[in-house]
Amino acid sequence: MSESQVEVQPVWQTRIDALKVNVYPHRKALGQAAGQDAANQIKSLLAEKAAIRIIFAAAPSQNEMLETLAQDEAIDWSRITVFHMDEYIGLDEDAPQRFGRFLKDRLFDLVKPGTVHLINSMNGAEDECRRYSALLQEAPIDIVCLGIGENGHIAFNDPPVADFTDPALIKRVELDEICRQQQVNDGCFNSLADVPTHALTLTIPALMSGSHLFCSVPGVTKHAAVKRTLNGAISTECPSTILREHPDCTMYVDRDSYGR
Repeated sequence: MSESQVEVQPVWQTRIDALKVNVYPHRKALGQAAGQDAANQIKSLLAEKAAIRIIFAAAPSQNEMLETLAQDEAIDWSRITVFHMDEYIGLDEDAPQRFGRFLKDRLFDLVKPGTVHLINSMNGAEDECRRYSALLQEAPIDIVCLGIGENGHIAFNDPPVADFTDPALIKRVELDEICRQQQVNDGCFNSLADVPTHALTLTIPALMSGSHLFCSVPGVTKHAAVKRTLNGAISTECPSTILREHPDCTMYVDRDSYGR
């Protein structure tokens, strides 16, 4: 934690199965807490290991967490390899909505990790899945920083394509309409017609392979998904329910998303 940061305490904590849930008064506090906790875990791992590997989500829900993480000057990013968890197919290479660009702008170009592995969706899907899968398999994943979608997706594992025992680490998927509409709701696209219909996504087993998961879910538009994640049956009908089975996952919510 940098000198300018103050530790943020949750207003409520609970545990659902193995999932730790921390509730904060508002979105900014949620993001600061998630970012500080992720930063502390990174520094703890770097004290034990020569290098670590992290997967990041690219979404507006992650903005405050990424900002907090970028401000921690005590992290030695030169010893960190970073990945991201999904990318649209069909967008121009310089399109502002590309997730690789999102993370470069908000984190990677600021902290300059030692190695940055971006998904190249301009490559053929099968070739890119083979390439990125090989990179993921080079060593274990230490940390995953993720969110959940309005339909309960994690990465682009929407209910119709989610598979808790998927044999692949990354795959081509067709995006659910609820998922695509969320991209409009988040202000990333002007209309549903502008949102690509397909993407490459890390699978659920790839995400669940991370040793430590930090899941940031702010805002009233995520309330229904959070409620289902915490209270529903563990099922691909709401893919994020699988987080309740991870041995070290913390979900960060605010009063709007949690509903209290």
